[in-house]
Amino acid sequence: MKPGDELPPLRIPITRTLIVAGAVASRDYQDVHHDAELAREKGSPDIFMNILTTNGLVGRYITDHFGPRAVLRRVAIRLGAPNHPGDTMVLTGTITEVDGDMASVRVVGANGLGNHVTGTVTVEVTR
Repeated sequence: MKPGDELPPLRIPITRTLIVAGAVASRDYQDVHHDAELAREKGSPDIFMNILTTNGLVGRYITDHFGPRAVLRRVAIRLGAPNHPGDTMVLTGTITEVDGDMASVRVVGANGLGNHVTGTVTVEVTR
């Protein structure tokens, strides 16, 4: 691994089930993550994914690429455009720095509205 290396993209279909299951699994019971009618009343066109689900998907993207010896040391993400049912999020990553067994990866997750998530993940990959 070296700076400039790109990770292969990961396409994630955004389903209603994924959004609701992720919210429930992370104990986020806010209605905007499971009740479309209440989400619309609050100004959203539909339910949308919570940040904890997004964080988990970013972690999966990194560990799937680097393998079973990968340990996430830092995940710093920011949300942008919401993930709504029926869209697809495409995660991409670029290694920005390598120091021994540690690498920093710039991650972007884009959907039909724009960038859903941007951030940096620091991963340790022991040999």
